[in-house]
Amino acid sequence: MQNFNITYDEILMLLHKACTSISADALALMNKAVTTETNQGAKALLASMIENVSQAGKLDKPVCQSPGFPTVYIRFGDNVQLADLTAFLPKAVIECTKNGYIRPSIVHPLTRHNSGDSSGIGVPNMEYRYCPGQEYMEVIMSAKGCGAELANQAKILTPATLGTNYVGLKKLVLDTVVKGGGFPCPPSAIGIGIGGQMDVSAKLSREAISTRDWRDTHPDPLIAGLEQELLQNINELGLGPAGIGGDTTCLAVKIGYAATHTAICPVTINFHCWVARRFGVRFYPNGRREYLFQEEM
Repeated sequence: MQNFNITYDEILMLLHKACTSISADALALMNKAVTTETNQGAKALLASMIENVSQAGKLDKPVCQSPGFPTVYIRFGDNVQLADLTAFLPKAVIECTKNGYIRPSIVHPLTRHNSGDSSGIGVPNMEYRYCPGQEYMEVIMSAKGCGAELANQAKILTPATLGTNYVGLKKLVLDTVVKGGGFPCPPSAIGIGIGGQMDVSAKLSREAISTRDWRDTHPDPLIAGLEQELLQNINELGLGPAGIGGDTTCLAVKIGYAATHTAICPVTINFHCWVARRFGVRFYPNGRREYLFQEEM
């Protein structure tokens, strides 16, 4: 059984850092956007968002009052012991809440009873993937804001409504962005899940925007081209940051896909606000750590 010597204090430190900053890829895209934005009001708003990140780090305060919903992606190889890690993660969420870095916003879905410490059934959500032969264990935690969830959309397209050159898919994405307006706290990043059944496309949409670097290029040229086309078309809508107008509506579009049935094409559109509270780390058996989304560490 492989031992990665993961400690609770290490997990707590990573979560604390994620609460008081945004991931390096998102910050780089924000810094790029503020230099290219032509709408002066939008430029000023982007600058204030970036300054907010800076002040949160300096003052050791949450970067946003919204705590988001924590999902953890755990990718592991052979002979791995997960018990300690899966115990550490909920405990760290509770401790960060008690210390004021996460607002207690987790409630029972029907009674709306609030635990007061971000605990509850299924919190944090943990997604496991076995990767045969992988020598390291990868852990990515994403606390995606839930205001953005209000604009999400899921739809089962057919081959006919998917359309030639995927025109139906593109229209669905653009219509969803326009309808969402300022609710997803733009500039947003958008995860799109395509394929499987409805549940699969929903998981793919969250995984794509939570685990990929927002500056990367998909290895499949078809998907890479579609991501770039949608990003350009969304920004041409002119909604801008916070919906006030401008060039910067979306920072990234990331697509995840799976095979589906010949009769359907499920699509889920998943908004992520610019506050990208994420940490990632690859734990190696020799004690080495490789940090993701936190380039300055």
